[in-house]
Amino acid sequence: MAWNEPNGNKDKDPWNKEGDQWGKDGDRQGPPDLDEVIRNLKAKLSGLFGGKGGGGPGGGRPTLGRGGSILGLALLVLVLAVAWGLSGIYIVAPAERGVVLRFGEYVATTEPGPHWHIPYPIEKVELVDVAQIRSYEIGYRSTGRGQAGSPVPTEALMLTQDENIVDVRIAVQYRVKDAANYLFNVRNADTNLRQVVESALREAVGKSKMDFVLTEGRSDIVLRTEELAQQVLDQYHAGLIITSVNMQDAQPPEQVQAAFADAIKAREDQQRLRNEAEAYANDIIPRARGAAFRKVQEAEAYKSEVVALAGGETARFEQVLKEYLDAPEITEKRLYLETMETVMERSRKVLVDVPEGTNVFYLPLDRMVNEGNPKEQRLISLDRLSSFNSETSASEEQRRQNSNDDSRSRRGR
Repeated sequence: MAWNEPNGNKDKDPWNKEGDQWGKDGDRQGPPDLDEVIRNLKAKLSGLFGGKGGGGPGGGRPTLGRGGSILGLALLVLVLAVAWGLSGIYIVAPAERGVVLRFGEYVATTEPGPHWHIPYPIEKVELVDVAQIRSYEIGYRSTGRGQAGSPVPTEALMLTQDENIVDVRIAVQYRVKDAANYLFNVRNADTNLRQVVESALREAVGKSKMDFVLTEGRSDIVLRTEELAQQVLDQYHAGLIITSVNMQDAQPPEQVQAAFADAIKAREDQQRLRNEAEAYANDIIPRARGAAFRKVQEAEAYKSEVVALAGGETARFEQVLKEYLDAPEITEKRLYLETMETVMERSRKVLVDVPEGTNVFYLPLDRMVNEGNPKEQRLISLDRLSSFNSETSASEEQRRQNSNDDSRSRRGR
């Protein structure tokens, strides 16, 4: 019978060893026991680390020697120590800062790059993002889709200096300036920032009147709020810096918005009328000043002319006076003739001294030339000349008759 036939060799191997190592009973055909596998593995490891096996009541299993046990334990401790030491390696991203804690106490802040710290539980590292811009709304909560969101009346309603209530909504953007201060100096720094900004906003609004807050004072309110809130955060060493404060809305409460809209419209009408009046004044005043300046210049010119004429008349009169003192009769006659010449040249009457009974035909060519149009000259009819001559003769006859009557009356006297 072959050695490996079933039960033919009574569970002995060709090397004349005793029964199967997986069981004491030759009839056992099940899977190997897990405990036996573990014991065999330990025995092999013990032999690898220098242990030697020996027979004994344990069924021929190898035993762990004293020297091998110490070396194996040391190697295991070394592997664990290396793994523990490697667990202290960490990398800080460019936008982060690492805060190293030793038994919970702050030790140092590390910059971006690879670093190592004593592994847990001695030290640990907390990474803080110092480049992220964070935002918070006061007076409302946005929906995250670009919409205004729902109002928060407890935050939005504020009292002004003139004891009016306004609805103010702002958005604050900030980031971490100092990671260590942000983590340890204040509890929940983000919530504290909201409270500080809200307090600063209420103070800025409380020192301003309602019209100023709702109209041209928005930028001033935002600036004062940002400055005051940053001062308080720096006093607390909160490790935060405010990058911007944006006023989203400022309006009166909903209950009085209609009346306030009427007041705003009236104010706008007032401003419009004022602008129109100023534009009209800017147009009419320069023209009036120009006209006044022109009148003054004309008056000055007339004054100069009159003064010059008066001076000339004075000088001429003085010369005439000098001549009159030298020759009174001649000067008097000359003045008389000049005066009569001046008077008569503006008269249309013609006096002709002719003998009695003589008819004189007079043709006023100079008058007709002056009065007529050269392009439309007309010939004077003979009837007109006859009529004119007849009138002249009648006038002369009447003049002679009057002279004769005067002569008779003088003779009678």
